[in-house]
Amino acid sequence: MATVEAEGGVEEQTRPKWDSKFQYLLSCAGFVVGLGNVWRFPYLCQTYGGGAFLIPYITAFLLEGTPIFFLELAVGQHMRKGSIEVWWHISPYLGGLGYTSMIVCFLLIVYYNMLMAWILWYIINSFRSPLPWSSCPTDTSKPELIEECQKSTPTNYFWYRYTLNISTDIANSGPLLWWLVLCLAACWIIVYICTIRGIESTGKAIYFTATLPYIILTLFLIYGLTLPGAVNGLVHFMTPNVKKLYNPRAWLDAATQIFYSLSLGLGGLIAYSSYNPKKNDCELDAVMIAIINSLTSLFASVPIFSILGFKATVAYEECLDRNVKYITKVFRKDNMTVDSNAFWLSSLNGTDINKHAFPKLKNCDLQYFLDQSVSGTGLAFIVFTEIMVKMPGSNLWAVLFFLMLFSLGISSMFGLVQSILTPLTESRIMSKYICKEAICGLICLSAFLVGLLFALRSGSYWLEMFDSYAGALPLLIIAFFEVVGVVYMYGMKRFSVDVEEMIGRPLKVYWKAMWQFFAPGIMLLIFLFYMFIKPPPIYNTWNPNYENFPAKESKRYPIWGIVIAEILEFAPCLMIPFGAIYQLWRIVKEKKQLQIIHPDTSTGITSS
Repeated sequence: MATVEAEGGVEEQTRPKWDSKFQYLLSCAGFVVGLGNVWRFPYLCQTYGGGAFLIPYITAFLLEGTPIFFLELAVGQHMRKGSIEVWWHISPYLGGLGYTSMIVCFLLIVYYNMLMAWILWYIINSFRSPLPWSSCPTDTSKPELIEECQKSTPTNYFWYRYTLNISTDIANSGPLLWWLVLCLAACWIIVYICTIRGIESTGKAIYFTATLPYIILTLFLIYGLTLPGAVNGLVHFMTPNVKKLYNPRAWLDAATQIFYSLSLGLGGLIAYSSYNPKKNDCELDAVMIAIINSLTSLFASVPIFSILGFKATVAYEECLDRNVKYITKVFRKDNMTVDSNAFWLSSLNGTDINKHAFPKLKNCDLQYFLDQSVSGTGLAFIVFTEIMVKMPGSNLWAVLFFLMLFSLGISSMFGLVQSILTPLTESRIMSKYICKEAICGLICLSAFLVGLLFALRSGSYWLEMFDSYAGALPLLIIAFFEVVGVVYMYGMKRFSVDVEEMIGRPLKVYWKAMWQFFAPGIMLLIFLFYMFIKPPPIYNTWNPNYENFPAKESKRYPIWGIVIAEILEFAPCLMIPFGAIYQLWRIVKEKKQLQIIHPDTSTGITSS
């Protein structure tokens, strides 16, 4: 800390600053509010008892998420450095922690921008009328593709065959798909333009990318509530099922959701807050942004569930209609007539179909359709595209929906790139020979080249691997050592004084208790739970020749795939012990040099 304070006068003049407090808050909100708020949180609510899921979610919010969020903002603001320099000053033994954050961020931007490329591809196709995923192809020269579409659905076909042209396993890569390469390049150009000058350019773009999703979500909210069956979806969302909380996975997923939703451990929050003035109230900022993030998840769930309720109601009515048509067809064969559809509906609804002599009848249950849960790409590119076809003005709603997803994702990309750009521009070697614009260009170009892996026919399987391994365990380990480093290496009393100087009031006992006991304890439990019930290394493939098609076929990663997955998961974390070993080596080396110069001196050097 002394080094920073000594250089404070020079730093205040040279270090960039936010144009306003509002710009900073908006940038932080844009960074933490991302795709997970829209396509992950509603899925968890649907899986773990609707409103009952809020109990473990709020618990994790209070005991884990917000305290670590505040800690990162406070550290960045006081030190006024990026993630590498911050942890080197907190303790020389934590010098590798910043490098771990930077490596994980690079792995995240490599695949996260491929999601943006997929979304951009759907935005482009949303202007076609009718929507290209509304019906199966009619090209008679490829009957096998028509058959694949008819066995699944037009939305499945457009996603798996037309967009991804997906292979049957991860080992069958195939050629690069030129349309995805172009979309990926376009996304990286957008990111580069908006981050080329650091916060000077990001701060301008964020006014648009961070506010547009809320405008579109409000439009979806108003429209979704008018759809038939919307109430069914909302009732399903809000009705608590406390029994689901007996499942330990509900508590684990709630803790991990709030952890990743707040973008903890990535270094982006440290980078953003480092451009604040020293006397900024970072405590109020942390609480405000964390609450905005969680309220956004709740706000997004309302239109999502109202539209899912509409989908379930339509599917339920279509199921009943198919049963009625089947019955009338059977009776007509027997020279009988059906006087009223209402009669058969009242007879069949709520009755076990096995009691009827109609073996092809389906058991139409509205609750069954409401319970169909899906998240991630399945929700965005399959479920919602199928819903949009049935909505009046489908092209407009498709454009708005994918534009909303693109805005959410791209603002998170700004923060991820800034997490890498800030520590690199502070590096004496990099900043001496390369300007900020060139460093940003190198980051974007290298990530684009590595990201071409996801533009292969097997790219979706690779992206699933990166998402499952690169951004899970490493971030948990980073956050754990952040808290331990500040509280037990830098010192709780010392850090409390630093925070009190910034916010102008004593630090609450609540924060101290969370940092010293609850937050590290919860993260340790999550780590142990994750290691003991680690899911098997399998992935789901799209295989038209699978006997249960259109269900996905589960396959085990090949040996080389498991090796790559383990490298993605553990290799970045090795920088933490390597940094500590390097520091010990420096101390031993300096001691030997002093003994050579002053052989009679036994001065102990503990740090530098």
